[in-house]
Amino acid sequence: MSKSIYQANCRKCIRLADFLKTSKQKYPDYFCKPVPAFGDSKAKFLIVGLAPGLHGANATGRPFTGDFAGILLYETLYKFGFSNKSKSVNADDKLKLNNCRITNAVKCVPPANKPTTKEIKICNTYLKNELQALQHGNVILALGKIAHDSIIRSFDLKLNQYPFGHENIYEIGNSLTLIDSYHCSRYNTQTKRLTRKQFEQVFKRVTDTLNKS
Repeated sequence: MSKSIYQANCRKCIRLADFLKTSKQKYPDYFCKPVPAFGDSKAKFLIVGLAPGLHGANATGRPFTGDFAGILLYETLYKFGFSNKSKSVNADDKLKLNNCRITNAVKCVPPANKPTTKEIKICNTYLKNELQALQHGNVILALGKIAHDSIIRSFDLKLNQYPFGHENIYEIGNSLTLIDSYHCSRYNTQTKRLTRKQFEQVFKRVTDTLNKS
């Protein structure tokens, strides 16, 4: 079985592949391919999001770059020393992550930002391979319930035994620590479901856990 964590020409999900093709026709300068992970493959801290945004990662080719959701994320990464810049503009802006890597549960942009359950499960093969390559003591941050559930599925664990909840912490396969957070989406931040203070508290838990490993 292939241990690939990314395939640029993947067409396993026909609906998503067709949407990428249509998007490329409409926005010829956009990346419009499955979006690869960003950061050091040997980093001890892995962030898992939902999927690329149409005018964000789907346009730039870098997770959480070019859309609203990335604003708070990259500012927080910079504040806690995981990035050399507080803003991620495009793939050529010389931003670098420190001991951190960002990926998505679904690699292709879905229509209306809503992948189907089937698409999430199909793409889980890539996430599973990426998670299985993590080392003892690494920390995974799940941004939102879909990312959380995808991680739990990757380890063949039961979802009802590991429910999603903001700031929930679990020990999972290979002594990895999973930490949950509400997604840093425009909706969550503008409705105050997720505040900057809450998000920074999650990152404090991440750094505290890494320092103990």
